[in-house]
Amino acid sequence: MIASVRGTLLSIGNDHVVVEIGGLGLHVFAPQPVLSNIGAIGGEVRLHTYTHIREDTLSLYGFSFPEQRKLFEMVLSVAGIGPKVALSILSAAPLHEIQSAIAGSDTARLSRIPGIGKKTAERLVLELKSKIDITGLPTPSTASPALMATNNELAEMLISLGFSATEASAAIQSLPADAPSNLEERLRLALRYFGSV
Repeated sequence: MIASVRGTLLSIGNDHVVVEIGGLGLHVFAPQPVLSNIGAIGGEVRLHTYTHIREDTLSLYGFSFPEQRKLFEMVLSVAGIGPKVALSILSAAPLHEIQSAIAGSDTARLSRIPGIGKKTAERLVLELKSKIDITGLPTPSTASPALMATNNELAEMLISLGFSATEASAAIQSLPADAPSNLEERLRLALRYFGSV
């Protein structure tokens, strides 16, 4: 199994990237949050990968951090869900939102994801709810949609800086209620949280 790849980013497609390693160009499927934050073509990238082997094909799926890969593997363990649908699920929303939807039995939210019907959403909840670690996940709040979007973006930024999804959630939850709503200031305050723990 190939656990990770590091190399030069050659191209970015709708659902994949091509990473050059030692003269070979690897085709790596990836969810939208990864594709959106992968960096510039020609730069170095590192992806945590899942190797999917079928009778006639070997496919790589790449993720920015291990928690994404872990959720991908958990979703794949659900009967009737293959890699393409699992990728669609991880492309639908930030990681913690998907985890919260599963842990909170929010089948309505899950069934809105392309490729996921009501029965599949119910199966996801039934099989994975007890496996999702809800410690550190954001709790429902009265925050405005704009602020929630900013917090989601902040979480992705913190994760791209090397913090885990749980650490990012804890930092965001630590922000004071009167904290500025702009992303730069919230990032500064969130980083200050890590300096105090």
